[in-house]
Amino acid sequence: MNIKKFSIVTNISAHTLRYYEKIGLLKQIERNSSGHRYFTQKDVVWVEFIKRLKETGMPLKQILKYADLRAIGISTSGLRMQVLEEHALMLEEKIAEEQSHLQMLKTKIQHYSKIVT
Repeated sequence: MNIKKFSIVTNISAHTLRYYEKIGLLKQIERNSSGHRYFTQKDVVWVEFIKRLKETGMPLKQILKYADLRAIGISTSGLRMQVLEEHALMLEEKIAEEQSHLQMLKTKIQHYSKIVT
């Protein structure tokens, strides 16, 4: 698929996709006979994973590290797993912190509900 369709499918602007390619997040993008980028379903899966990592708060620097390891191949599987494990630990800590904040808010709301009613 061309970049316009890929942009629609992934919900990422063509500008951002070109940027991702420039910085190395998208590697070895195929080109058609006229030199235009040609994306595959495999690229869709990879971009969806990138989006998921970003949504979980993984810094772009870490995503790039993961992408570089991925490009090297299966021999880096252990290192890629380590990157993901470290991020999962950070995410668990963040979730626990957010749950603590939520509990504090609920406690305060409960306090006000006694005053208001």
